[in-house]
Amino acid sequence: MKNTNVPLLLSIFLILCMFLSAAAEGTDPSAARLLYQGHGSLRIITKEGKVIYVDPYAGEGYDLPADLILVSHSHPDHSAVDLIKNKKEGCQVIYNTDALVDGEYKKFDLGYATVEAVQAGNNKNHDINVCVGWLITLSDGISIYATGDTSMTDQMSELSERDIHYAFFVCDGKFNMDMDEAVECAKLVKARNSIPYHMSPGQLFDPERAELFDAPGKLIIPAGKEIELE
Repeated sequence: MKNTNVPLLLSIFLILCMFLSAAAEGTDPSAARLLYQGHGSLRIITKEGKVIYVDPYAGEGYDLPADLILVSHSHPDHSAVDLIKNKKEGCQVIYNTDALVDGEYKKFDLGYATVEAVQAGNNKNHDINVCVGWLITLSDGISIYATGDTSMTDQMSELSERDIHYAFFVCDGKFNMDMDEAVECAKLVKARNSIPYHMSPGQLFDPERAELFDAPGKLIIPAGKEIELE
C-alpha cells in the first residue's frame, strides 16, 4: 500500500533537522530564516515553518517542501518552478500574471505572511506592465523586499514609509539597472538592510561586485548562506 504521508513526514524531518542545526549554531530555531540561493533566488522559512521560494532558479536548497512559490516574471532565470519537487498540500504558486492584473497590483493575505506585488521592470528588457517585485511581510512583522528584474520605479520612494527590514536590489547593469542606480534605489527605499543580488548573470554570487554596492545599511549575503531574520 502506498504511504500518502511520505511528503508530510519528509517535511517534518527536514524542518526538525533545520531546528537542530540552528540550535547547534546558537541561533533561535524558532526564528524566521532566509537562504540566499544565488542570482535572484531566495528561500524564506517563517517562524511557523512555512517555506516560501522567491524566483526559483539558482543554487541549492530546494529540498524543503513548498508552501508558497513566487515568480516575478516569466524569464527562465526567475521561473524554474520545476526545481521544487515537493509541494505541500495547498501550496500556492503566485505568478506575475496573478499579481498584476489589468494594471492592478494584488495583495495576498496568507495568514503566515502577506505578499504584495510592487512595480518592477521599467527598462528595455523588462516591461513594467508585466513584471513585479515582491514585498513579503511575515506574521512577526519582518518584511522582505525583492526587486526582481528592474530599474528604478516611481513606487520605490513610497516604500520608504514601510520601514522594510531586508531589501534585495538587482544590480547587474546588463539586463537591469547598474550598481550606481541600485544604490540610488536603496537610498529611496531606506530599508534597514540593503542587499545586492542578481549582480552578474551566469554567477550565483560575485563578491567583488557586491563590495561595490555602497548603500546605506549595506549587508552582503553570499550565495548559499542562510541568515536569521530579526
